[in-house]
Amino acid sequence: MTLEKSKDQFEYLKSKLNKFLEERNWKEYHSPKNIAMSISIEAAELMEVFQWINPSALEVTTNKKLMTEIEDEVADIIIYTISLARSLEIDIFQTVIDKMEKNNVRFPPIKES
Repeated sequence: MTLEKSKDQFEYLKSKLNKFLEERNWKEYHSPKNIAMSISIEAAELMEVFQWINPSALEVTTNKKLMTEIEDEVADIIIYTISLARSLEIDIFQTVIDKMEKNNVRFPPIKES
C-alpha cells in the first residue's frame, strides 16, 4: 500500500466521522475531556472482552464471535481517537509517523551478531 493511498483512506474515515457527528449534532459534546474519557472507557471495554480468558492470537482469529467483539471495541477506540485529533486539530497521520520514528530511536532494532 502506498503512503498516498493510506492518507486517502484515512481522510475518508475522517470525512465519514465528521458527517456522522454533524448529522446528529454531537460535536458540541465532543470536548477533549469527554473524548479522552470515551477512549479510556472503550479501552476498558476491550480489556473486558479478555477479562477471564487468555486466548492465543489463533484462538481469537478463529472465533467469529470473539473477533466481532474485539473489532467493535477497536473501532470505537479508533473513532474516538480520530475525533479527539479532529477537535484539537492534530494531524493524526503525521503524528503517528513521527511517534514511530521517535520509538525507532528509543528502541533501536536488535542487531544479530
